[in-house]
Amino acid sequence: MLESINKPYLMFLGDAPDQLAAKTAAGVAHWCPQDCLGQLRLAGCQADLGLPDMSIAAAAAQGAQTLIVGVANRGGRFSELWIDTLCEALQAGFDIASGLHNRLRAVPRLAETAQRCGRRLIDVRHPVSDFEVGTGRKRSGKRLLTVGTDCSVGKMYTSLALAQAMQKRQRAATFRATGQTGIFIVGSGVSVDAVVADFISGAVEELSPDNAADHWDLIEGQGSLFHPSFAGVSLGLLHGAQPDALIMCHEPTRTHMRGLPDYPLPDLADCIAANETAAHLTNPAARVIGIAMNTAALDAAAAQILLSETGARFGMPCVDPVRTGVAPLVDALE
Repeated sequence: MLESINKPYLMFLGDAPDQLAAKTAAGVAHWCPQDCLGQLRLAGCQADLGLPDMSIAAAAAQGAQTLIVGVANRGGRFSELWIDTLCEALQAGFDIASGLHNRLRAVPRLAETAQRCGRRLIDVRHPVSDFEVGTGRKRSGKRLLTVGTDCSVGKMYTSLALAQAMQKRQRAATFRATGQTGIFIVGSGVSVDAVVADFISGAVEELSPDNAADHWDLIEGQGSLFHPSFAGVSLGLLHGAQPDALIMCHEPTRTHMRGLPDYPLPDLADCIAANETAAHLTNPAARVIGIAMNTAALDAAAAQILLSETGARFGMPCVDPVRTGVAPLVDALE
């Protein structure tokens, strides 16, 4: 079971170089605003959650219990520039929770300080149980997986928005977190990019077990089949999710894969075809039923034209979950 995380939170942004580097903190602040008292930014930080800037002392005085390391930097590693601040938080009575690849407990100063102060170091990215290998056995219930042309294009947001919209319609639907941000938001899940490769599909099968025939599991996607760094995790998710439906997520203004300037974004048609083909291994009926675009970089008029043209091109609903909502995607599922 996931170790419980005490609320409310102080969100630590460190020296995040851009807004995307703080997507973990941004996701928690968006979906759980009542739990986030403020943000703590170091010199040079280029991210901003719109929360009050707070020192550790000020946050402690307002009742914050846990400092959330909300930075999702490339490679998921701790910066030496953070350690003094994190130790200060432990000494002020905070627990620290992190979703980075590096374990909090593996940093000697943090481990020693936490033990001396009687505080907890919580690594949500690292599984606390062993998984079986995947079997591909058909499971009861229904499953949707969000996939993408790239990483950081809105797969978690789309999955959460779908769960919320379906629940408002009194449909049986559960968001299944597969990354650290989603785990912080809902309090359960498995960070699949920290699972040994042979067990990724099995971990996703365990995350989304047999269920009632009319119940939808909305499984958060990761990475992209076209991203050289993360395609292995994306493929394991496709096989373990055994999805009945896929939603393709896309950021239309990008010119290359995130972090890889020599790799252009794939064509939407190629990406849809590749994901359907890969998904057919464990569910021959899997298909993309809609497109979710992040049009934040476009003005409203340009965004609407693009959504309409793309929907017409592919013969399926195309939405921006933030600007237009996801109702057409829910309609397509029904």
